[in-house]
Amino acid sequence: MHPPDAGYPYPPPSAPGVYSTPPVTSVYPPPFQSPQSWSTGLFDCTSDCTNCVVTLFCPCITFGRIAEILDRGSAPCGLSGALYALLQYLTWFHWVYSCTYRTKMRAQYSLADAPCSDCLVHCCCEQCALCQEYRELNNRDFDMFIVQFVHIRFSFELHARSMRHVSTSLRTLSSEEKPRTYGK
Repeated sequence: MHPPDAGYPYPPPSAPGVYSTPPVTSVYPPPFQSPQSWSTGLFDCTSDCTNCVVTLFCPCITFGRIAEILDRGSAPCGLSGALYALLQYLTWFHWVYSCTYRTKMRAQYSLADAPCSDCLVHCCCEQCALCQEYRELNNRDFDMFIVQFVHIRFSFELHARSMRHVSTSLRTLSSEEKPRTYGK
């Protein structure tokens, strides 16, 4: 051991049990996890025929459901789907919007960038990509049909509560109001 006056405020690190370092807290993201493979392939659309037909004729419905789950309910299914449809029918660059959600999904679930980049998948195989994302969320035990109904029911409940509050407030105001008399 070194004498205390040798400029060492602590015993050297070789002294077991005496020298301990404070716990290190990191501001860096967790270590890299190897990407997982998708639960179904890009061209396995017919494994869920109902979703395949819906996505073929009205991809905005499938996209809206995917977006609502990935946004954790902050944007309702109808709003995301309507924006997708607007982009599709006005600009034909709807695939750029849906590509961002594929990237978000891969980041949330540590999925592989396969078979090629997200933008290329959505540019060339938009409906297949949406079907694959839908199946992935469905295989991760998300109930894809209940999402929009829960949000609608919750919105109606909030609206009903606010209307009850308004009617109670109006009744309170009208009962407190005394009739005015003019003259005498």
